[in-house]
Amino acid sequence: MNKDIPDDIGHRHVYSVSDLNQTVKRLLETEYRAVWVEAEISNLVQPRSGHIYLSLKDDGAQLRAAMFRGNNVRLPFKPKDGMQVLVRGRLSLYAPRGDYQMIIDHMEEAGLGALQRTFEQLKSKLQQEGLFNDDRKQAIALHPTRIGVVTSATGAAIHDILSVLKRRSPITEVILYPTLVQGDQAAAAICQAIETANRRNECDVLIVGRGGGSLEDLWCFNDESVARAIAASELPVVSAVGHQVDFTIADFVADVRAPTPSAAAELLSTDCRKLMESLNAYELRLKEKIKRHLQFKQQSLDWASRQLKHPGKRLQEHAQRLDQLDLRLRHTISQRLRLQQSEFERVRAQLLAQTPTHQIKSLRKDVLSLSQALVKGMQQQLKQSQNQSANLAQRLNSVSPLNTLGRGYSITKSTEGKVISDARRVSPGDKIISQLQHGALICQVEKTELTD
Repeated sequence: MNKDIPDDIGHRHVYSVSDLNQTVKRLLETEYRAVWVEAEISNLVQPRSGHIYLSLKDDGAQLRAAMFRGNNVRLPFKPKDGMQVLVRGRLSLYAPRGDYQMIIDHMEEAGLGALQRTFEQLKSKLQQEGLFNDDRKQAIALHPTRIGVVTSATGAAIHDILSVLKRRSPITEVILYPTLVQGDQAAAAICQAIETANRRNECDVLIVGRGGGSLEDLWCFNDESVARAIAASELPVVSAVGHQVDFTIADFVADVRAPTPSAAAELLSTDCRKLMESLNAYELRLKEKIKRHLQFKQQSLDWASRQLKHPGKRLQEHAQRLDQLDLRLRHTISQRLRLQQSEFERVRAQLLAQTPTHQIKSLRKDVLSLSQALVKGMQQQLKQSQNQSANLAQRLNSVSPLNTLGRGYSITKSTEGKVISDARRVSPGDKIISQLQHGALICQVEKTELTD
């Protein structure tokens, strides 16, 4: 076997230079899409295209890099050789020359830039946790009587706060919770002071802050532990760190942010002079209101007094009123009667104009003729009725018991007036009445005789 021939000659995968560079390029751009590097700028070149070509180096190595125009136009500073920077970008390979390089999309000055990046990362983290949400922030008392201050006992912040409160609201009490506000131990000291204030629970609100300074001086107020201590405080917290333009993580977590310690004292205090002015204004308004009320009541009393009259005078007024009403009533009745009389005359004239005289005369003749015929008919009817009555009386007389009695017959009755037609209905000793044509006989039965 020829030892000059490698064993894997049958399994070789042979790349061209272009293929190999492209493969390496893809691997680098896939695995290292966003890399942060801190280094010194060297070999800086800025052609007319607007792109930046440079080398990033440290004590032991260097790396070629490029920052294209679309990204470098936003740079807040002008890169120079020897400048220490912090860059972010992706690793790549310039295939035509096989140059390994970094494509930069962000550049900032190192030091302050690193602190700013840490600030932004913590801010994003706490914001995602909801520590900046308005719904978790506590309300601040409008007029706190006791204010706690977490700051340095010898710094300008406590001096400014006391000066403002002495001028605006000298009755407000201040409790100082002294702490470090700068250096490596400051964050832990601030957390301890906030915890002490909450444990004692002897104030209405806390001011946490310090005077102005550099970013490094204020950095303890960007510490995560301080942010969480403020968020966990049961006492409302007003942050007052630095100057107007300074913002810290503590400002976002606190319930209220004041631009300066003096502004915090202004916010939590009421100007006594303005309060006195307000009280004086309220006093004047109250006096004026009372005065108007009394005037109104006096006017009401005067009006009621004028309305209150002597009973005799009121009776006279009522009598006069009755006379007036009586005159008005009489006048109204007379006027109504005149109207009715006028209407009556009008209707009478209309009736007279429409009187049916001829028809009445004709009807009178008819009535007279009918009356005469009626009288004649009634006379005839009366005569006929008299004849009929005479005939009937004659016939009735012929069958009348009175005629029978006239021939010697009688009608026997009991004392009760009942006709006795049977001798068995009486007994010896009974009294009976015998009706004759003229008069009656009262008899007593001695004996009865029965016939078959």
